[in-house]
Formats: sequence, C-alpha cells, structure tokens
Amino acid sequence: MSSRTVRALALATAAVLASTAPAACGSGEESPAAAGAAEAGTIRLGYFPNITHAPALVGVNKGFFTEALGSTKLEEKTFNAGPAAIEALFSGAIDATYIGPNPAINGWSESKGQALRIVAGSTSGGAGLVVKEGITTPADLKGKKIATPQLGNTQDVALRAWLKQNGLNADQQGGGDVSVLPQDNATALQAFAQGAIDGAWVPEPNLSRLIQESKGKLLVDEKTLWPDGQFVTTHLIVSQEFLKKYPGTVKKLIQGHVKSVKYIETDNAGAQTAANAQIEKLSGKALKPEILQTAFKNLTFTHDPIASSLYTSAKNAESVGLLDPVDLNGIYDLTLLNEVLKADGRPAVSDAAA
Repeated sequence: MSSRTVRALALATAAVLASTAPAACGSGEESPAAAGAAEAGTIRLGYFPNITHAPALVGVNKGFFTEALGSTKLEEKTFNAGPAAIEALFSGAIDATYIGPNPAINGWSESKGQALRIVAGSTSGGAGLVVKEGITTPADLKGKKIATPQLGNTQDVALRAWLKQNGLNADQQGGGDVSVLPQDNATALQAFAQGAIDGAWVPEPNLSRLIQESKGKLLVDEKTLWPDGQFVTTHLIVSQEFLKKYPGTVKKLIQGHVKSVKYIETDNAGAQTAANAQIEKLSGKALKPEILQTAFKNLTFTHDPIASSLYTSAKNAESVGLLDPVDLNGIYDLTLLNEVLKADGRPAVSDAAA
C-alpha cells in the first residue's frame, strides 16, 4: 500500500477508534452481534462491478438484499479495487463492502483491529496472470510491464509474491526486474490490447476478456498456487461500529447474501443474466455471453471465507513489503452467518487458520 494511502487510512482510523473500541472476538469469544438485534434506517453497501462480486450483483439485481432488509434502506456504492473501498469504510462513507482479502488485512492492520470484521465468504478463484504471446516462463517477464488493479490489492499482492518466489523483484515505484503498474481494469484492458503492457494479473471477467478479446495467454492460473485450488477472492466485511450498533441489520444483510449465493448454485444461468444486467446498469455495457460464461466457470461462490488462505495472503503481503507483521486474531466474526446457515439447514463454517 502506498505511503499516501497508509497516511489516509491512519487519519481515518483515528476517527473510527474514537467512536468504537469493541473487544476482539475469535472463534471462542463473544461476538459484538450478541448484544442485541437493533436495526439501522439505512445500510450503505459497497461492491465492484465484476464477476468476482457476483453474489452482490445478483443480490442487488434480484432484490434479495432489499427483501431481507425490510424497512432498512439499501444504498449501493461501487469501487474498482479494494484499497478505495477500505478508505470509504474508514471514512464512514460505507458500512459494509464486498472486498478481497489483502485490502481487508491492510484495513485491520492500520486500524489495529478496530475498524472491520469479516462476516461471510463470497467467492473463490477467478484470477491469474495473462501475458502476450512469447512469454512462457517467469524468466521471460524480466524487463516486462505487468498491470494489477491497484497497489496493495489482492491481485497486486499475488503477483508480487509469485514474482518473488520465482526470483524476480518488483518495487512499489514500478522498478525492478519486472515493472508492476497498478491501474484500473479498464485501462489495463486497453493498454494490453494496444501493446503498452505485456500482461496483467487480474480477476474475472477481465482475465477472460484479456484472453478472448486480445489473444492473451494464461501464464498463471492462481488456483494452481493454492491447496485444492481454493482461495478467497472476495468476502463480505462490515464496519465494527455498524456491527456493534446494528447487529439485526447485519444479520439481514447476510440473509440476503446467503439467498444470493443459493440462487447462483440452483439457477446458474439466471444468476449470469442477473449479474450481467447489473454490470450493464453500472458500466453501461454488458459482458459478451462467452466472456460471462467463462468467467462464471472459473469461479466458485461460497459462504465459506476459506480463512486459511487469508492468513497465507497476509504472509505474502509481508514478504513483499506491503504489510508489517500483523495479528489477525479476531478479524472474523462468523456468528451471524452461522446462525443464518443453521436456520437454512446448512453446515457452519470456520475461521480456523488451517
């Protein structure tokens, strides 16, 4: 994460710390949600207009959140990458957001464990490194330009960690063996098509778009780097202050989320249509059917936060100098999720590190 972003997060954190200081809660400790079932008049929910956030796209488009929230008004806010969403959460502009693991870890670290809780899993998989023809090995990347969505975001950390593991270095200023150039996904798609960059480590649907629209080649499917191919791409986080004040609203948000994931499981074609309609509404342009279908196939939508991969992601961020060592104990609060899953006849999920 850049020094400018860190300073912004630190300043915003001061306001958060001044207004709330709940105790940490791990698997065996009492959740702040246990205090009651108060509900808010409005909940401001962040998410990204890409397929890795399909449970959010579907939940909004199909009205699952609105239905579950009842009298609580849903306000949507969209972002391009995780650090921007975390800044919005810190500043009080949003109450909850779908987000990748590394920005959530950074937010936890910068707020000294006071700003957020991970309350549900959402998405696994669907990310990787796409390169131009002629690049076939890690060594071929030396001297090349590779894009990521934003400095310190989940794909940015994944790329830098993978480069380091393969004996290549990349600094935060775009120097080193490989020039890593954080830029928004739309810019990266255009830059790759024009030959201005040599590749990009991106999430779906941008991964499929680079391959199908610009004849890119998948050099690294991130699934191959994780046990059983499972790793957290997206999960749902909530402001600790909001969770403490309005546990009833958070539970209803999670109910809408669970219904959305269930709909994706039972009517995948309908979910694709709903997700694409929401993307078109937000961006003005729907995904091509072949891109949409490929992207969905590359992803697994799940309530399970796949906690073990979060801890590994933190270690990866530390190893490339984007995160100081951090104690993640208490970052999860799956109490409400497991209540919702139990009521739906589904097994509980865990926040265990392994």
